[in-house]
Amino acid sequence: MPKIHSTFSEEDVSRIIEMAWEDRTPFEAILKNYGLDEPKLMRLMQANLKKSSYKLWRKRVKEKSIKHLKLRSSDVSRAYCPTQYKVSR
Repeated sequence: MPKIHSTFSEEDVSRIIEMAWEDRTPFEAILKNYGLDEPKLMRLMQANLKKSSYKLWRKRVKEKSIKHLKLRSSDVSRAYCPTQYKVSR
């Protein structure tokens, strides 16, 4: 059973992790939607991912300047790919 941050539902934790992995979703969007700044997000990710997955995520985040709005190129105008979300039936 994965560890879950006590103030969030399992669905919220799943969505937060998904947003954290997405290249185009900035940390500021996670802060706005869930009230988690980068250090709190790091703790949530560390508590809910395997150690190797967490290390891979941190490495990826450090290499992606797109995750921070201040470092983001003005060419990036949306937070997600139009084909990213699946339609539920």
